[in-house]
Amino acid sequence: MLRKTGIVASVVVMAVGLAACGSGGGDKAAEQAPKGNTEGQKVKLSYWTEDRHDLAYIQEVVKKFNETNQDNIEVEVKGMAENYNQSVDIAFVSNQAPDIIRTTPSNFIPFVKKGYLEPLDDYLNEDMKDKFKSALVDKSNMMNGNIYSLPNYGYSSRLIYNADLFEKAGIKEPPKSLSEMVEVAKKLTEAGKETGAYGFAINFKGPDNSFEKGPRVIAEMSGIGGYGYDFKTGRYDFSGFTEIMKAFKQMKDDGSMLPGVEAMDIDPLRAQFAEGKIGMYLSISAEPGVFISQFPTKVNWSAALPPSIDGEARGIAGYWKTGPWLSISSKTKHKEEAWKFLEYMYSDEVLQNYYEDGYGLSLLPSIIEKSKDPAIDGIEGFLPTKYDGIWPISPSVGVEGMDFPNVFIKYTLSGGDLDQIIEDVNKRYNAALDKAKASGEVSTEATPDFDPISLQGQLVQ
Repeated sequence: MLRKTGIVASVVVMAVGLAACGSGGGDKAAEQAPKGNTEGQKVKLSYWTEDRHDLAYIQEVVKKFNETNQDNIEVEVKGMAENYNQSVDIAFVSNQAPDIIRTTPSNFIPFVKKGYLEPLDDYLNEDMKDKFKSALVDKSNMMNGNIYSLPNYGYSSRLIYNADLFEKAGIKEPPKSLSEMVEVAKKLTEAGKETGAYGFAINFKGPDNSFEKGPRVIAEMSGIGGYGYDFKTGRYDFSGFTEIMKAFKQMKDDGSMLPGVEAMDIDPLRAQFAEGKIGMYLSISAEPGVFISQFPTKVNWSAALPPSIDGEARGIAGYWKTGPWLSISSKTKHKEEAWKFLEYMYSDEVLQNYYEDGYGLSLLPSIIEKSKDPAIDGIEGFLPTKYDGIWPISPSVGVEGMDFPNVFIKYTLSGGDLDQIIEDVNKRYNAALDKAKASGEVSTEATPDFDPISLQGQLVQ
């Protein structure tokens, strides 16, 4: 457990000495690529990204590529903090599309359906296919049998806890089950009365964000699809969330939750935790950097795997915001040069430095195996375990009425007939699924032999 008081640390260590270009051009690249654009004008490529956390590193890596590549290619990075997806849409409509596109879990499927992305299959040789195959996920990196984006990183999900308050309450270890979490939250609240601390908090102001970081990961650790979709039956079934909803409501009813969680966003929650006012909460591996750069903590804290429903890990804690990373625009006039740049960005050197410098936890076992631990104080509890990995992608449907994250919050705060609530949610989500399948927007089928335990050990054994 680490003291985080007054730490001044740099979490950005710029990569140096990166190789100019990784190995791995496939048959298409070998047959069609120019022999080197060493004469005449430079080939200029535009690279758009919405990421801010790694922008300085990306700019440095791109600068190195521009200075060292032998093909007269120059890449310009454009960071776009707001309206990224809309800007990409406008760029394609107006024939001003970027050459390299940062794809994300939220825009991957829409971008593929709109024809924005170039299939990468013919560019990949066997070595690259082998390197990335364990992290390729349908509807996240692939669609209709084609690969459109290779993976890089994600964020592990954890229970973050105040070690000082745990010690004061006489609690030896973080909870592993829901019943333990409810009881621990109660004990922490009792121990924190003198200082105004509470056992648990959650950022209910952001329904999707709080759901992703809390109930979703508890369900996944328990072997239940984190978005209510049952991969075995190919239908929605939120009944697996029954005990999770009861546990959160119990903590609220017990007075174990920090007052005001219904209007609390994630940064105010982090600030309250840093001040010692929260015993535990659920979040992701971005927290160590946040506690260094934004909210230096006054307490000893640590992180543990999220609890499951009954204490048994029947699945994995799914990585958050993971899957695609870089793609080539289908409209670029310089596809071969764009691929040369992607080879460089997906080289071991670039990906290893990305991981070691703490910008995200690698999804590639080969990178994790050869890398040092990321250079961020407090990251120890977030590093990959056999219980971390990537779940299959649940279908995305537009449900009528209140979506499940908001239903979850409403029940936690106000209660109600839980059996009726679950029945209603199942009915509405399956109706939306049927409609989406009928229109061709969603193509998903039951996988009767799906076993969430088989997901364990994806990243490390």
